[in-house]
Amino acid sequence: MTTSCTVVDDDAVPVEAPPAPRWWRRPVSWTWVGTGLVLVLFAELAWRRRWMSDDGLLVLRTVRQVLAGNGPVFNVGERVEANTSPLWTAILSLLGLIPGVTLEWVSVLTGLVFSLGGLLFGLDGARRLYRPAGFGLLVPAGALVVCALPPFRDFATSGLETGLITWWLGGSWWSLVRRAAAEPGARSWPIALVLGLGPLIRPDLALFSVVAFAALVVLVRPGWRPALGLLAVAGALPLAYQVFRMGYYGLLTPNTALAKEAAAANWARGWAYFADLAGPYQLWTPVALLVLAAVLTLWWVPVGRAFAVLTLLPLAGACLLGLYVIRVGGDFMHGRMLLPALFCALLPVLALPLTRRTAVVLAGVGVWAFVAAGWLRPPYVGLHQATNVTDERDFWSYATGRANPVLASDYAGYPGLPATLAAVRATTGPAVLVKDYRTQTWQAHPTDRPYLTVATDSMGALSLLVPLDVRLHDGYGLASPLAAHSAAIPDGRPGHQKWLPGDWELADSSPVDASSDVRAALACPRLEEIIGSVREPLTFGRFRANLTGSFARGSVRFPRDAEQARFCR
Repeated sequence: MTTSCTVVDDDAVPVEAPPAPRWWRRPVSWTWVGTGLVLVLFAELAWRRRWMSDDGLLVLRTVRQVLAGNGPVFNVGERVEANTSPLWTAILSLLGLIPGVTLEWVSVLTGLVFSLGGLLFGLDGARRLYRPAGFGLLVPAGALVVCALPPFRDFATSGLETGLITWWLGGSWWSLVRRAAAEPGARSWPIALVLGLGPLIRPDLALFSVVAFAALVVLVRPGWRPALGLLAVAGALPLAYQVFRMGYYGLLTPNTALAKEAAAANWARGWAYFADLAGPYQLWTPVALLVLAAVLTLWWVPVGRAFAVLTLLPLAGACLLGLYVIRVGGDFMHGRMLLPALFCALLPVLALPLTRRTAVVLAGVGVWAFVAAGWLRPPYVGLHQATNVTDERDFWSYATGRANPVLASDYAGYPGLPATLAAVRATTGPAVLVKDYRTQTWQAHPTDRPYLTVATDSMGALSLLVPLDVRLHDGYGLASPLAAHSAAIPDGRPGHQKWLPGDWELADSSPVDASSDVRAALACPRLEEIIGSVREPLTFGRFRANLTGSFARGSVRFPRDAEQARFCR
């Protein structure tokens, strides 16, 4: 019979650990065996689904510009932050220096490694959480949910920052669990530094950074001066980058936040996005079983303050992250934006003690995971349609004709892209290429700018297949400073709520062929200031003007209709 404490805590009391099944002679070793098996399983499942999304290829355009010495921009000569995650961009830029490996594979492999690292951190954090109570064998019950859900497997690669988010969430929680069990006086500033990275991974992750820092303060209970010191450490890097963002790009947020109207509320669409993830997989089943298993585990075991804090932290973080995604109306990629919230909620139950009380319940989680992994899918999987919410991997795998599209060249046969590439190659001098969507042909217009500009739509693969000195402006506004500030289309597709017609690109770069209404609209001082903030040389005066003007610049919107857009007259 083993006697130990619930947590290493002033409030801890001796408790008798529930008996483990007798057939496990070395429960701790078997716990690591289970951890290893679930990591291998997830790695295998994610590797089978390896791919690069079109948006992931967009990220690599900025990485290419950085490696070429042009700075963190999408187009040469325009300071536009087209990537939502500056830390992910920085990591890929550093790893992109490795010779002989394409950026696409660097992104895919790095995302997979980060995803596995985050899952490992979470599993070991759960083991450490329950260890002080004397529990022996833990099984990776909650981790089976991660393995079973296709979105977790798909976005472990994809070229987006999801793997980095998983690593940071798991690592942050793991570091707090270790700190709770550490000796008094152990260093807390490295943990504060890690917790502060949230806004550099995605701006909305600042919500988790706040609650995690509060948990650190409650666990450590420093005086107010040390607490302020920890706050300074946590905020130093995000604050420094925010000053850089405001002065360099001229905005408070990434340009993508304007393009997707991340500050607007659309609760109805957000709840539909939530249901799109929870419904097809019957997600309430494993959630109920995991909660029941946790209750059966802890019902007879007194828990201390540290255990309560470490359990409530990920739940609070999950609620905040999930509610934010629901508030802004979700996303067009099935499940993607809700994965951080779901992973957060699963952290305390990624691994749970196997006892006589919990064995049947945990077996139920395994049965659900087997059924969900093999058969449960959203109704639109296999239809290969770009609807409001889409299985993005399924769509691009079908559209490219490749089971695992990774390289930009794998996308070269996507309908419409060959004609675009042909038009770019056929244009030998400066011009503006605008597509006539009625005839599906490209029209070259003269320009007074010394470069080629392409007014395009989906441009992830295109951005890697054309030279870096070709400017790409998308009507969606991800890389176009004008389109990003245009008015959103009511009830537009999530992530594609804006579309600026090619007339605006002509007026911006080819005044000969532009309409007078668009030219007049572009002469508006507010739009001239927006263009100047990204195109004028970055002098000290321009940096200062960008910095001070960033507070108001992000709120500027103009109508897509050129006649209505002459609001400055």
